[in-house]
Amino acid sequence: MKIIHTADIHLGASPDSEYDWSKGRKEEIWDTFRSLIRKTGEEKADLLLIAGDLFHRQPLKSELKEVNYLFSQIPDTQVVLMAGNHDYMKKDSYYRSFKWNENVTFFGSQKLERVYLKKIHTYVYGFSYESREIREACYDECVPGKEPGFHILLAHGGDEKHIPIRFPKLASAGFDYAALGHIHKPRMFDRGMAYAGTLEPVDRNDFGSHGYVKVLLTESASHVQFVPFAKRSYIPLEICVHEDMAQSELEEIVREDIRQNGEENIYHLSLVGVREPDLEYNTNRLLHQGRIVSVEDYTEPALDIHLLHQQYDGTMIGAYIEQFPREPEGMELKALQYGIQALLETKQI
Repeated sequence: MKIIHTADIHLGASPDSEYDWSKGRKEEIWDTFRSLIRKTGEEKADLLLIAGDLFHRQPLKSELKEVNYLFSQIPDTQVVLMAGNHDYMKKDSYYRSFKWNENVTFFGSQKLERVYLKKIHTYVYGFSYESREIREACYDECVPGKEPGFHILLAHGGDEKHIPIRFPKLASAGFDYAALGHIHKPRMFDRGMAYAGTLEPVDRNDFGSHGYVKVLLTESASHVQFVPFAKRSYIPLEICVHEDMAQSELEEIVREDIRQNGEENIYHLSLVGVREPDLEYNTNRLLHQGRIVSVEDYTEPALDIHLLHQQYDGTMIGAYIEQFPREPEGMELKALQYGIQALLETKQI
């Protein structure tokens, strides 16, 4: 049996909306989901599992209709989904009354259910969130039945506020596969379970590759494979500067590094190295050199300690330098540099 496992799609989210370059990302998340449905049909998958947070917040009826139409385009695939902590089922949630296609099963309460999918001889276990938080370890006692067929758990959680999961216990429960959601980074476990991660990165801390999980189940084994599928990634980018580097040169280097790493990606920029003592880089200008969400300046002033000691011998700066070893390293060197810089800036010489 072939399974496509996804989770945490967060339809309706608008990541990094404060930046002009992010304007199309809300629709991009929808487009990637549509592409996944087409891929599911092309793969002739028997089962599509969505392990919570299909939506970023309470879904509109029109959005459920759109999703249901997409599911209707893969009639030979059984679809099973649940509500997670973001799109949890409020009392007036449209989830509660919506009529799904014949090939779709939605877990409609917070009580553990088991559904039998006769066409593919498979039992799927799960439930939906009815509140933002569930602090009980609800999956601890989940075990599959003894009937012939495949037994699969659909689950959303893994932290203190959202159903803590004891992974060794779950791995030994006996499910043929556990399709997990909530954690945004994909993670494959040794014994038939995985986090799919987000289909597209939706938070600026969603580093690394994102996509879905493809599972092949037989009566004797399971093969679990992560498949990259996202249009872009968040990437940390470190730029090493030197004391002769001017602002314009730094901007050129940033643009070139982004070009080499992919202009479609989104970057967290870190500046390291040494700079002229009286130079401060304009980080706001750096934010406009590409898809950049943050700039952290960790550079240090390039100070000639021995020359400064000669120049300021007998002053407060000279006395401060004498408190350190002649060739300081590590934290001592940082403390010396920062202290001298502070004294120079406040003119306490």
